[in-house]
Order: sequence, then C-alpha cells, then structure tokens
Amino acid sequence: MNFSEIAAARQSCRSYDPERPVEEEKLAAILESARLSPSACNGQPYHITVCEGEAAKQVAKATTGMGMNRFTADAPVMIVISEKPYVKSAALGAKVKGNDYRSIDIGIVAAYITAEATAQGLSTCILGWFDNDKICKLCGIDGDVRIVISLGYAKEDDKLRVKKRKNIDELVTRKQSV
Repeated sequence: MNFSEIAAARQSCRSYDPERPVEEEKLAAILESARLSPSACNGQPYHITVCEGEAAKQVAKATTGMGMNRFTADAPVMIVISEKPYVKSAALGAKVKGNDYRSIDIGIVAAYITAEATAQGLSTCILGWFDNDKICKLCGIDGDVRIVISLGYAKEDDKLRVKKRKNIDELVTRKQSV
C-alpha cells in the first residue's frame, strides 16, 4: 500500500471483531513506526502505553462516559499516549515562539500509528473522550493522557465509508510569489 492508498483506506472504526487478536508482529511494526515519527528537536515528548487483555477492557471502559465510544469494548488493544516534558531545546522554542510542540508531536505520532495500522490491515479510532484520572491510575501514568487509540480488526460488515471532506479549493491556498 502506498501512502495515498493508506489515506484513502483509513477510517475511524466503530465495529471491532472481538474474536481476532492483533498479531505481535503487526503491533511491533506499528510501534516501530511510532518510534520513527518526527518530533520537535527529536524530543518525543510523549509515552505510549499499550494495553491488551483485561487492561484494554478497563481502558476502553474509561473511554465510554456519557454513552460515548461504546464500540471500544470490543477492541483488543488500546494505545494510550500521554504527555511528557519537552527536551530543553524544544521547551525553549515553544516558549519563544508560543507554539505547543507537544500537541503537534502527539498528533504526528497518532497519525503514524493509525497509518501503519491501516497498512497492516488493522483498524483504529482516535479517541479524545476519556477519563484521564482513571486511565492514569490503570496505566500507572504520571501526567496527562492526551489521546487514546483503539486498535483491532474491523468486523467484516464494517465497510469503507465515503469520506466527507472539504474540497481542495476550500482547504488549500497556493501562492507563488509574495
């Protein structure tokens, strides 16, 4: 699969097959892609906690408040991305430029994880709705959780949906001179 094919095929899974575990070699490939993702000053200001089995079920439960994300109960793997401190050079740059490089870096690593999962034939959903305190306690995390990604095989009847996106002219402006 080339990257354009991955981008076209990737979607937020809402229906996982609870009977299909994620193979270790596929999970390892996903984590290696995450390790290789770019970050400000190569600081990687995050930590990735992979939850499987009962741990995945407990983390999934912590994403379902107010009826949200019920589908995560069937995901065999939950990936928790928590924020860590900047390296000194990125901290200085963030302060001088007023930019939140950690959030950018966490978004990039999430994109790498979800893209590689798609390339491996797996499905994902990036979750922003979760109980931070519960997940920190469950995973032994000192800090804040920023993103949780559910991971597994989609059920066979979970077909690719039409992507609803802005058209390119609305999304992109091209300038050739200033």
